[in-house]
Amino acid sequence: MYIHSLIYILAVLGANYTTTPEWFIPLPIYGQVALGTFIFGITFTQRDRLHQYGRPAVYGTIAIAAFANVLMSGLLAVPIRIIIASFTAIIISETADTEVYQRLLERSWLVRVAGSNAVSVPLDTVIFWVIAFLGELPPMQMVSLIIGEIIIKYAIGAVTALYRGQSKALAE
Repeated sequence: MYIHSLIYILAVLGANYTTTPEWFIPLPIYGQVALGTFIFGITFTQRDRLHQYGRPAVYGTIAIAAFANVLMSGLLAVPIRIIIASFTAIIISETADTEVYQRLLERSWLVRVAGSNAVSVPLDTVIFWVIAFLGELPPMQMVSLIIGEIIIKYAIGAVTALYRGQSKALAE
């Protein structure tokens, strides 16, 4: 359990540290994405792995990550709007993800992950970008970032879920 929690917390911290305009990367077809998105995509499936230890383990890890993120961001002088955006997005989207995942416990791993990510990925993305950058970035850049973020988060979540599902199937 502790390794899953640690990976989740470190991914949250790394992702939020690299989610400022100097870390934006253009996507080949449409949109752009912050470098932190590639890291943050790991958190969705990593958190889903914590469900085997129960809700308290999931919520405890989410709380530690949220508060560690605020502490780290304060020490690194991350703008307050990004700290507030990140904290709010983590608490709301991770809670929604956890509750959807818990309702799908009787389903297969891939259905649980896809179902919970279908809710949490867009929720996390929209909450974060609106709070962090509304009025700071042009509207079309905001739309571009939100679309790019959602695409990348889904893709990384799918790859890590499929990898976990495949490795579990091979072990059985």
